[in-house]
Amino acid sequence: MPREIIVVTAAYGNDRIQAAGGQRNLLAVIAAAGADGVEIRRELFTPQELDALPAFAHTLSLLGLFACYSAPEPLCSPDGKLNPLLPTLLSEAAQLNARWLKVSLGHFRNATALAPLKGWLAQHSVALVVENDQTDCGRLAPMSRFSAAVTEQALPIALTFDMANWLWVGDSAQDAARELAPLVRYIHVKAAVPHHYHYRAVALDEAPPSWRDLLRQLPADAPRGIEFPLESRDLVAVTRHYVNLLREE
Repeated sequence: MPREIIVVTAAYGNDRIQAAGGQRNLLAVIAAAGADGVEIRRELFTPQELDALPAFAHTLSLLGLFACYSAPEPLCSPDGKLNPLLPTLLSEAAQLNARWLKVSLGHFRNATALAPLKGWLAQHSVALVVENDQTDCGRLAPMSRFSAAVTEQALPIALTFDMANWLWVGDSAQDAARELAPLVRYIHVKAAVPHHYHYRAVALDEAPPSWRDLLRQLPADAPRGIEFPLESRDLVAVTRHYVNLLREE
């Protein structure tokens, strides 16, 4: 079965998305480039667009794309409890017919706090994936503790592995891949280079080749999401280039 490739709408940049009139108007570009799916970002929706998710889902269906719904929300709040917004986010993801909802880990403390998740997830045909972000909460140590808790409780939760975010938190991406790979079901393909006092994401053709070795440490059947900058006058062409590259790599 061919490897599935997802395009993250944010890869086109906020200015380009706004100029296009919103994420929905980039779906045809993504489909024309041969991608299988699209990661839709909640933070890029207007309130009016959030009220029209079924129409967005209809457009996805017409174009033959599946969806991942990404929300800039943590799984766990600062008090260690589950984010009370999660049921709403799962409902929105269901309206989009999304395969999964993606959130960051947040302030995970112990497995006990995860108890309500099974009930919440049972109400929708939407899976949950948790990503390592660019904060201390997304470091390898808490991600490993969380993965152990998920495995121990047999929770229907998996991980999104962002290949470059480890740079921001000062952890080894290779160590993270070795430890977390068994629970990884979605890969954010991203490379970054030093920039001032931090890093900036770059297109794969501009990055050191080490991203290839890291990618090979991760599950070969996990869908790969393009989350690095896609910049060109011809968005279909540049998107197709990287869709084909990641499908064959």
